[in-house]
Amino acid sequence: MHIINTIQVFLLIILGLSTLYIFVFSFAGLFYRQRKPAATAKFRKMAVFVPGYKEDEVIVPVAKEALSQDYPSESFDIIIIADSFQPETLVELRKLPLKVIEVAFEKSTKSKALNKAMEQLTESYDVAVILDADNIMAQDFLSKINSAFEQKCIAVQGHRTAKNMNTSLAILDSVSEEINNHIFRKGHRVLGFSSAIIGSGMAFDYPYFKKMMFGVTAVGGFDKEIELKLLKAGHKILYLDDAYVYDEKVQKAEVFSNQRRRWLSAQLHYFQHYFWNSLKDLLLKGNFDYFDKAIQFIQPPRVLLLGSVIMFGTLFVLLNILIDGSILLTELWGAVALFCLLAFFFAIPGSFYNSKTARALMSLPGGMLLMMGSLLKIKGANKQFIHTRHTAS
Repeated sequence: MHIINTIQVFLLIILGLSTLYIFVFSFAGLFYRQRKPAATAKFRKMAVFVPGYKEDEVIVPVAKEALSQDYPSESFDIIIIADSFQPETLVELRKLPLKVIEVAFEKSTKSKALNKAMEQLTESYDVAVILDADNIMAQDFLSKINSAFEQKCIAVQGHRTAKNMNTSLAILDSVSEEINNHIFRKGHRVLGFSSAIIGSGMAFDYPYFKKMMFGVTAVGGFDKEIELKLLKAGHKILYLDDAYVYDEKVQKAEVFSNQRRRWLSAQLHYFQHYFWNSLKDLLLKGNFDYFDKAIQFIQPPRVLLLGSVIMFGTLFVLLNILIDGSILLTELWGAVALFCLLAFFFAIPGSFYNSKTARALMSLPGGMLLMMGSLLKIKGANKQFIHTRHTAS
């Protein structure tokens, strides 16, 4: 019995702290209110970077959509960074009023592509906007980004959301994205922390971004490296909940597994490299933002946290009943499960409470198994380029 209680206490501490973390920020996210746009003094010149690797299937329609912003055409350039594109794709792109920069590397990475593009550009820009090759900006996206920079900020994250929910896996991926938006962007901003950035749908002060990127060497998770640099320097990252970028959600288990494997590997890598440095900055400089980011990296994926709380909670509650175990531990498992479920309930937008999501939840156990598989295969994933192929959905 003593051994069982020891295991229970250990798991309660681990899962309880993770649950408390997401619950606090999820509850705070309920009070998020988008600030009214500041009066625009000028139209900043924007460089909209769209790096792509073998994205021939989606890049031309995406490029055409990107040109249809309600922002003055002379005040933004769409810059397609073409890595390993087919010749016919390049011909089609060059028919459009945008810039095409061809790049080639022995080992391709997003950070290399961005740095190479900025080396070749001779024009002066005020803002750098980063998209993925499948991203579609809402027509007012650049206008809202421009207004945000009236606040004299360095970095802004837009609201990335799903452009397809045609499979159960895509729906679950969409829900996951919105949960993260609520907890790590809305909730964090309400409590005075920086918004997390995602890797696309984000904008930076161009001179600062260009200088910062020259020191970024990440193979995977380049967004996490620049986020850490920004937070260590004491900069705040804003969030625009009404500035939408539509992102393709994964539709196949293999793609889901590879994508999560890459993300989890990057998180573990940056936790190992930055935790002690962030703790030092917290104690000596009071840099809560920087430390909070390092803590985020060690948080278990939300779907695994939920699954673990339900599985271990049910197991140990039954054991406690069968062998006359601790009532206190049983009650604590109930409290952790309640707070975990509430955190998810607060974070999931009302639009997802429908029959399609209910049907998609039937595949949630499979999603949990895929996440477990990704955890088992994360070794070395941060040191190799893992490409997520997009389609014309």
